[in-house]
Amino acid sequence: MKQSKTQTVVLVIIASLLSLLFIFPLLWMFFTSFKGLSESISSPNLLPAKWTFENYIELFTVDTANSPILRWLFNTAFISIAGTALVIFTNTLAAYSIARLNLPAKRLFMGIIIASMTVPGIVIVFPRYFNFRDVGLLDTFAPLILPYASGTLGVFLIYSFLRNFPRDLEEAAYIDGANQLQILRHVVFPSIKPVIATLSVITFIMIYNDFLWPLLVTSSTEMRTVTVGIANLVQGANFVNPGKMMASTLIATVPALLIFIYANKYFVKGVNSTGIK
Repeated sequence: MKQSKTQTVVLVIIASLLSLLFIFPLLWMFFTSFKGLSESISSPNLLPAKWTFENYIELFTVDTANSPILRWLFNTAFISIAGTALVIFTNTLAAYSIARLNLPAKRLFMGIIIASMTVPGIVIVFPRYFNFRDVGLLDTFAPLILPYASGTLGVFLIYSFLRNFPRDLEEAAYIDGANQLQILRHVVFPSIKPVIATLSVITFIMIYNDFLWPLLVTSSTEMRTVTVGIANLVQGANFVNPGKMMASTLIATVPALLIFIYANKYFVKGVNSTGIK
């Protein structure tokens, strides 16, 4: 018993040290954002000697023409929410169709879906780019939202859940006169909410943090996402101002971090319900 308690204490200490190792960059980013220009460049201390909000004031009031961070946050939020909703809609319909409808070659469909998950995303970046360029949709919201609907991870997750989901409720709804879409909406969809929550978190964070694709399909300052905008700030004159760099990065990080913390319990529940280990 004593040995078991000792092992537990040791594991807790090790886990705490490892967590501090991962949290330290976030702490450094947070405290540096409240340092002035000279202190952020020269001071090796974690805590600022003099706290200041000048970095945030400059971002929101002084240099809004070249760095409209509120516009970038709006673009990113709109793209992430719309893209996530589109993924949930298309993936749910696709997974339900394969799992419940009498489709020919269902196993072949699932094999193609699983195989597509192994294809690196970079392979289809430039074909997508040329497709949107040829129809004149670059630097609009369309290429920032529509490509995410072709993802297959959600199809796999929902299909895996539905394979073990009993059909008794669906059959009872059929007897009561419900059609296929009504059953999907009122019976199946409420039952797969944990999986939907998992897919929503994964998709939202992926879209929110995406950098390469928004960089390719946007050219104007107004259409940039927050990741592309911050990269532009870092490469510009603000490269010599670590405090301002960290302030802009913190502003971009906080929304995604809060959403992940809030949805973490649903994420874990959804992963468990799909049987993924």
